[in-house]
Amino acid sequence: MKRRNFFKNSALALGTIMFNPFEAIALNQDLERKFKGAKAKNIIIIISDGMSIGTLNMADLYLNRKTGIGTNWLQLYRENKVNRALMDMASASSIVSDSAAASSSWGGGVRVPNGSLNVSANGEEHLPIWQKFKNIGKKAGCVTTVPITHATPAGFCVNKKNRGNQAEIAEKYLKLNFDVMMGAGDKYFSSKYRKDKRNMYAEFEAKGYTVVKNREQMINSSSEKQILGIFDYEALPYSKDKENNKELTKEIPSLAEMTAKAIDCMKDNEQGFVLQVEAGKVDWAAHGNDIAGLIYDQVAHDEAIKVAIDFAEKDENTLVIITTDHGNSNPGVVYGKDADAKFDSIQNYKHTNEWILNGIGKETSISQVKERINYANGFAPETEEAKKLLNFYLDFNANEEGLYNPRHLPYKYMAEMQKIRNSVGWIDMDHSADYVELAMYGPGSELLKPFIKNTELHNLMIEAAHVKS
Repeated sequence: MKRRNFFKNSALALGTIMFNPFEAIALNQDLERKFKGAKAKNIIIIISDGMSIGTLNMADLYLNRKTGIGTNWLQLYRENKVNRALMDMASASSIVSDSAAASSSWGGGVRVPNGSLNVSANGEEHLPIWQKFKNIGKKAGCVTTVPITHATPAGFCVNKKNRGNQAEIAEKYLKLNFDVMMGAGDKYFSSKYRKDKRNMYAEFEAKGYTVVKNREQMINSSSEKQILGIFDYEALPYSKDKENNKELTKEIPSLAEMTAKAIDCMKDNEQGFVLQVEAGKVDWAAHGNDIAGLIYDQVAHDEAIKVAIDFAEKDENTLVIITTDHGNSNPGVVYGKDADAKFDSIQNYKHTNEWILNGIGKETSISQVKERINYANGFAPETEEAKKLLNFYLDFNANEEGLYNPRHLPYKYMAEMQKIRNSVGWIDMDHSADYVELAMYGPGSELLKPFIKNTELHNLMIEAAHVKS
């Protein structure tokens, strides 16, 4: 996508806003007058899962320093085109939320314990918001870069005491008849991998869905039918790894492409539509302190923002919500000698830490470790660093734990090596209790207060759509 074309028809350029703040204020007031009291026929909520404020900041720095233009998200701030708030994402069981409880706070409008999907500790179930909208005739869908059955999309759609059984969540999707479901998770749909050997693809097709399994099929599929798109076994590849692999680029759609397809499939419905878009692997990258995975998937999320905003500006009946469900690992650029140049080195990264570390094994030599890292990141580690990294593969006791790290690979040590060269630091490898960024454009955005509780977003979506709860 050509980022320089973002808001190309706007009368305000960044420099004008910076030096003429009263024009920006006037623009925001014009938007508020335009949308005040209007009904949101459509709602698009775009979530960067596990995005700490440092992630948003670094993606903007990265793009600004590379292209001279920052993220679409922060351009909305610079042009004062959105209402903005902080949101408290605590769950019923902790000030630090997991994705299931976070999504459920928006989906069911009630705080539930971590790990639960719209089910309170006492067993009470809360009707998910996408079901509410389906019940009044709207089309409803979700797209993501992780399994479509994962916590964030599921929180908008289903009730489940425990988020873990994703095969059952796939069955619930079939029963509930959602209109667009796209992401990964072949292991939960294919008879080849499911324990019960059910062929969920055949069952979706029998119900009238178009099933697509690669980018070309998705692009060429009819927009007149419901669509199930499953493009990988578990999660989609990181954006940076896909970018440097011609086969993956051809086979796997981007988050922006899935977003555009989903909108196209639902936009003509008389009662409107609701769509949840998730950059799920931002969270996975944060768990792994994987800077290339993090920044480039955040940029992919940002490109989906452009798709949604472009549609909403033309449509004028669409509320776009941009947010995250919780922080994770709180990364950021830290002060030090040559911090600017070191951070800029990330522009030349060819692959993620996931790609680097999965290509190393017990049989790998010190020189091969150096060569692999140099190819992927543009620096060759010192011999002692390469030895220490390789030791994680040779000594089981040295192995790292961590979520989304089934092979116990040395993500933390890899990030420590990179920090010396790219000036990016991390506080940990898990979720944090951040108050999160929330931005809104379109009808209903005027309802947003500067600080809200997560469950209030559920109520705001209902009110914006003029639906009786």
